[in-house]
Amino acid sequence: MKNTYSVAKAQANFTRILKEAEKHLVGITRHDETVAFILSRERMEAIVETLEVMANPGAMKAIREHQAGKTKFLPVSVLDDD
Repeated sequence: MKNTYSVAKAQANFTRILKEAEKHLVGITRHDETVAFILSRERMEAIVETLEVMANPGAMKAIREHQAGKTKFLPVSVLDDD
């Protein structure tokens, strides 16, 4: 990860790092070991949404069926009451 800062550098440049995190994942290291990440709200929301889908057995079944080619798509017109 190219966007990595030591704790000391992160503290000294916190505002700049927050702006950087809006576009890229930023790692924070202590003694050359990554101890934290700073990421944008949008990226965190995407992660949470993915975890919610993965925790939903019905959604995961539908995804597996689609990947196996077992999903049948119909035109929206089949929903018409005519």
